[in-house]
Amino acid sequence: MLDIKYIRENLELVKKAAVDKNRKVDLDRLLVVDEKRRKLIGEIEEKRAKRNKVSSIRYQVSGMKNEDNKNIPNTKYLIPNTVSEEGKQLKEEIKKLEEELTNIEKEYKELMLQVPNVPDKSVPVGKDASGNVEVRKWPAVAKALAGKGEPVRFDFKPIDHITLMKKLDLVDLERGVKVGGFRTYFLKNEAAVMELAILFYTYQKLIKKGYTPLIAPSLVKEFTMIGSGQIPWSREEIYYLEKHDIYLSGTAEVPVTAYYSGETLLEKDLPKKFVAFSPCFRSEAGSYGKDTKGLYRLHQFNKIEQVIIATNDYENSLKLHEELLQNAEEVLQDLKLPYRVMLMCTGDMGEPQVKKYDIETWMPSRNTYGETMSNSFMGDFQTRRLNIRYKTKEGKILFTHSLNNTAVASPRILIAILENYQNKDGSVTVPEILRQYTGVDKISLR
Repeated sequence: MLDIKYIRENLELVKKAAVDKNRKVDLDRLLVVDEKRRKLIGEIEEKRAKRNKVSSIRYQVSGMKNEDNKNIPNTKYLIPNTVSEEGKQLKEEIKKLEEELTNIEKEYKELMLQVPNVPDKSVPVGKDASGNVEVRKWPAVAKALAGKGEPVRFDFKPIDHITLMKKLDLVDLERGVKVGGFRTYFLKNEAAVMELAILFYTYQKLIKKGYTPLIAPSLVKEFTMIGSGQIPWSREEIYYLEKHDIYLSGTAEVPVTAYYSGETLLEKDLPKKFVAFSPCFRSEAGSYGKDTKGLYRLHQFNKIEQVIIATNDYENSLKLHEELLQNAEEVLQDLKLPYRVMLMCTGDMGEPQVKKYDIETWMPSRNTYGETMSNSFMGDFQTRRLNIRYKTKEGKILFTHSLNNTAVASPRILIAILENYQNKDGSVTVPEILRQYTGVDKISLR
C-alpha cells in the first residue's frame, strides 16, 4: 500500500493514478477517516497519560500515613472518593474511544487496500491493452522479418499446437477434463519431459546468475495474498479452501515476496534474489470464452519465478527491473523463439505495479504474439503491506522494494516451442538447449 503521508501530500497524483488504472477509490473519504483516526489516537493517548498520572498519585497517596502529611485528614476515605473515581471515569472514556477507533481503523484499512500504486513517469497512459507500447522485437535482423514484421519460418502451412500435440500423442485433453474438469489436461510422453526440461534449464540458468533457489509452497495464508496485492483486486481469480482457511497461490511471487514478512533486514545483505519453482492455480474467472482451447489459459500450471527484495532506492530498483527482463529474454533467446517486449500502459499493468513489462512470444497458429512472461517493479507497495523493512548503514529503518518476473511458465511456453519448431512431415525438432534433458532431438509420429 501507499504511505498515508504520501497520499496526503500527493492527493491529486494519487487520484490520477487511480483513474489511469481504472480504479474507483474514495480518496476524499479516506482522508476524512484518516483525520478521525489520528484525532482518536491522540485523545486516547492523552487520556491514557492522564490515567497513568492519576494511578501514580493513587499509589503514592495510598502508601502514606496520616502523620506523613498533616494536610491529608484521612487517606482511607480520600482515595475512593476522589482519585479512584477519576481513574474509573477515565477508563470508561478510553474504552469508548477505543471501540470507536476499532470501527474507524477497519474502514481506514479497507480504503487503504483499495488505493493502487502510482505508475512511473515512463508508463504510457491507456485504458486497456491497446495502450501498451512495443519496446523491441527479437530477432531484430531485417532478413528475419517480413510483411508487417512478423517472423517467417515455414515453407508449409503450420498447424496449431492442439492438432500437433494430438497427432504426436503429447496431450490428452479429454481425459484431463474427465478427471479434473474444464481447462485441465494430461501432458504425455515427450511433452511431459520437455516441460520439466525447460523449467529445470531456466532454474539452473538463474542459479548460475546468483539467485537463491527455492521450491515455494502453493498453499498460503490470507496475509500473503493481501501483501502481494492479489486481494482485494484479484480475489475472484483465487482458489480458497474454506475448510482450512487457506489459499492456492497463482504464482510463487505470493509466498516468496512474503518470505521476509514482519522482518527487518540489514542493508548490507540486500538485494535478496530468488528463483522459485511452484505449481500455480488460477480460477480464470471472467475469462470464459477467451483462450479456452488448448494449453494457453489453464487452471493449473508450473512456473519458475524471479523475486527480488531490494533497498528503497528507486533508480537502482529500475535497474534491477531491467535485469529481470534481460534474464527472461535470455531464456527465449536460448530457445531461439521470436518475441517482443511490451511496456504495459496504466490500464493494463495491474494495481500494485510501478512499472511492468510483458514479453510476448510468437505463436504461429495465432499469427501473432502471446504473453509468456510478466516483469513487475512494485516499489514499497507490497513490502508496506507485508512489513518488510531494513536498517541502513546510518541506522535508519526503511521499507524495502520488491520486484518479480515470470522466468518461464509451462505449458504455455510449450505452445511457442512446438508451433515454432514443427516440421513439414508433422514432427517437432527439440530446441538444442533442451536436448541434454529430453534425450531426443526430434519428436516424431508414432
